[in-house]
Amino acid sequence: MEGGQAPVADRYPVQFEVEYPDRDLDRVSTAFRILWVIPIAIVFGAIGGGWGSWGAGNGEWMAAGGGGVLFFPVLLMILFRQKYPRWWYDWNLELMRFESRVGVYLGLMDDRYPSTDERQSVTLDFPYPDAKQDLNRWLPLVKWFLAIPHYIVLAFLFLAAFVCVIIAWFAILFTGRYPRGLFDFVVGVFRWGTRVNAYTLALVTDQYPPFRLSP
Repeated sequence: MEGGQAPVADRYPVQFEVEYPDRDLDRVSTAFRILWVIPIAIVFGAIGGGWGSWGAGNGEWMAAGGGGVLFFPVLLMILFRQKYPRWWYDWNLELMRFESRVGVYLGLMDDRYPSTDERQSVTLDFPYPDAKQDLNRWLPLVKWFLAIPHYIVLAFLFLAAFVCVIIAWFAILFTGRYPRGLFDFVVGVFRWGTRVNAYTLALVTDQYPPFRLSP
């Protein structure tokens, strides 16, 4: 176990990391970040069009129809065919990566404008599941219920993360740096929320998300 990382055997299949910006961040874009993010937020909202509802974590958009993270179609395929179409997996993974880049930018953790396709400072990966071998066909029906304890904890964690981002906003304006302790905490909250989204919405794993901020 090195650098505070969990042993490989204990690692959750959904991995989320953000590279720490060990440099001075742009003060102007930080000061007006809430305005700067609007154009890319509109783009993300357009991709998440159709009809659906917001999920837990980073504000994941779950689509029953139209755009957004594919949930209901995947649930039906796992339930009746025990199959997770590869291109649906690719769509969900890339959309969650894009959403994470927007969230990281809004959280002041990167001053580079979010790309629609380049990875930038955000790493999000989870393995393609073999639906017949890795996924229980009935579990997607109750995952939302099983995840209720996570939703409760995440409500408090995201409130704390919001306070941390406000403190970081002032720190960046005065020093140009994002305090490392605050950065690691906010990343940990994003990581936790992303794991819950992957479990309950993207349905890529049946392994219950851990109650921890670390990888």
